[in-house]
Amino acid sequence: MNPSPMKKTTNVLRDRLNDGKPTIGTHLMSVWPAMVEIIGYTGVMDYIEFSGEDAPYDLASLDNFTRAIDLFDHMSSMMKIEQIPKEFLAGRANGAGIQNLLFADTRSAEDARSAVAAARPETPGSGGKAGAGWKREAGYGIGATLAEAVQQRQQGVVALMIEKVDAVENLEEILEVDGVDMIQFGPSDYSVTRGMQGDPGQPEIERVRRYVNDTAIKLGVRPRAEIFHFEEAKPYMDAGVIDFCIGWDTRTVYDFCKRQGEELAKLLSL
Repeated sequence: MNPSPMKKTTNVLRDRLNDGKPTIGTHLMSVWPAMVEIIGYTGVMDYIEFSGEDAPYDLASLDNFTRAIDLFDHMSSMMKIEQIPKEFLAGRANGAGIQNLLFADTRSAEDARSAVAAARPETPGSGGKAGAGWKREAGYGIGATLAEAVQQRQQGVVALMIEKVDAVENLEEILEVDGVDMIQFGPSDYSVTRGMQGDPGQPEIERVRRYVNDTAIKLGVRPRAEIFHFEEAKPYMDAGVIDFCIGWDTRTVYDFCKRQGEELAKLLSL
């Protein structure tokens, strides 16, 4: 028997979207495989997003991140991709076996088309740009086939950040691009592009968030919401949102240390 190094044969996030089911993910700023395993042991996350736009990593660490994901049949992977160099980063993420991609800094329908192209194989009629490569997704040319690698890229979920003024103005055209599966409004980036970075939670930004999510639902694209705590989900659910990415490892550590440290300091009268 010649075992394949690619254990993962299905894409949980894609399957849940295809079935119209809700999804729950979480973010990691770390690519330490142990953190992936710890989250996997909870049994409740459909995917882990490595926030590659914001965190340091090397290419070998992406392979190890995905190997840990592959230990859990109930869980798939995602990586947040920076705007430049989009095609290179998408190719390296997919090549490591990361199944789904979230593209930052979309501004236009053309940006959306280029994101979809970066995520798709260059097979006839696909419009993709990804070629053959002997990376992990293809078993390094030994343990898996090009057909398996092509299938993985064809099944990958393409998500876009809607976080720029231009993206909001071009929203319907972006949502109509074939291959866009999911979007997420980014209030922090949007606040910067509006010169409102001092208060990203102000009513104007909340109004735009609702417009983005409502328009996506109307046009058949799944809007995802990022939240810190499950109690924040209800208003989104009332508006029809069923996809959530909850929490960051960095924020979880901060919240724990701050609260527990402050309470212990009180006991010690510090």
